[in-house]
Amino acid sequence: MGDHELSDSEKAIERYKVKKLIQMLESARGMGTSVISIYMTPKEQVSGMVTKLNNEYGTASNIKSHTNKLSVQSAITASLGRLKQYNRLPPNGLLLYCGTVLTADNKEKKLTLDIEPFKPVSRSLYLCDNKFHTEELHRMLESDEKFGFIVVDGSGTTYATLCGSVKEKLGSFTVELPKKHGRGGQSKNRFARIRMERRHNYLRKVAEGATQYFITNDRPNVVGLVLAGSAEFKEVLYQSDLFDPRLKAVVLKVVDVAHPGDVGLNQAIDLAADALTGVKLVQEKKLLQSFFDQIACDTQMYCFGVNDTMKCLEAGAVETLIVYEDLEMSRYTIVKNRGTPEEEVTIRIMTDANAAKENIHAHEAGKTQNEIEEENFVDWLATNYQKFGCTLELVTNRSQEGTQFVRGFGGIGGILRYKLDLMALRDVEKKDDDDERIAAKNEDYDFDDDFM
Repeated sequence: MGDHELSDSEKAIERYKVKKLIQMLESARGMGTSVISIYMTPKEQVSGMVTKLNNEYGTASNIKSHTNKLSVQSAITASLGRLKQYNRLPPNGLLLYCGTVLTADNKEKKLTLDIEPFKPVSRSLYLCDNKFHTEELHRMLESDEKFGFIVVDGSGTTYATLCGSVKEKLGSFTVELPKKHGRGGQSKNRFARIRMERRHNYLRKVAEGATQYFITNDRPNVVGLVLAGSAEFKEVLYQSDLFDPRLKAVVLKVVDVAHPGDVGLNQAIDLAADALTGVKLVQEKKLLQSFFDQIACDTQMYCFGVNDTMKCLEAGAVETLIVYEDLEMSRYTIVKNRGTPEEEVTIRIMTDANAAKENIHAHEAGKTQNEIEEENFVDWLATNYQKFGCTLELVTNRSQEGTQFVRGFGGIGGILRYKLDLMALRDVEKKDDDDERIAAKNEDYDFDDDFM
């Protein structure tokens, strides 16, 4: 990956690619214990892993099974060959997978994958096994969004953040507040005033700590905040004028926990799980609502469906491309008469069911010059969207808006950077198709007829 900071949409695309990679690696089975998984952290030296692999090559000569020995040594050789392409490691380290595997359709395949991850590799690993190890890839699917937690009750306060599965305790302090005074007499009001004053001062200290830990450069440094505690202090804090309004605006949930401190923090994380996952969903809903608003107002600043969206992409008109991440479509590159003067290349995008219905592979007919390449359409978009000058937003169907987008708009659409008359675009395409068909049949055609 490059050195620039990835945007949220770019991170989502990288996570999508990692998910697809995990599916592919986990579906592959090794031929014996002969597939290699290598994790290298950013601080490691290539030479160190090369030395280790050379040593492992020598050790592999002791493997009793001749077939397994050759498979292991072949995987090590492939790993060494790939590592020698690197003078130094990429900024985030390197993941390397090598070996001969059986794919999901039981075919034998030699696989060598070097991956420059979009997040730093967290640990070093060399493992030769009967499967690829994808734990580090799974870790990279964890969210980068940071959430703040304040656990507050009558005994003290704890401040912490959660990013993915990583908890960080920012600070804590304890307090001893006076209990309610049970006696009557003249001292009752005085004790009540002291008690209220101490509680107020404690609340002020809690609010100041929240601002200290969760405000940076005059804005919240977390995407959401959870208030937790066993008493009423959390509600009092939330409603108090002492609590920074910038933080109040990002409070996601207020939860009851039975314990203070670290135990209470763990309980709060569990209880707030639905709110934390909901943040991404809220962002997704806002994006789709803006898309629906364009349609409702008929601004001509939108497109949807595969055909119209591809036309707008090719015209450079799409500013934000929105795609359902599980869209079941493939992109077929159909080549006829390759290498001859009659060579013809056609691109088709369709579901597997429609491809089978049209018998899309029929044209190959055993001829080497007739070929067809198939690629998952969303994978292709994730790799090529930047060529069209747009941003790509991958969405799910886990919200009402997401379901509507998938069912009603084909799971693909875009917000345009300028108005585009799609009807006129379709007419031009239809006329071009008609012209091509007529030319192919060598029929006479008077183009003046178009202007009659």
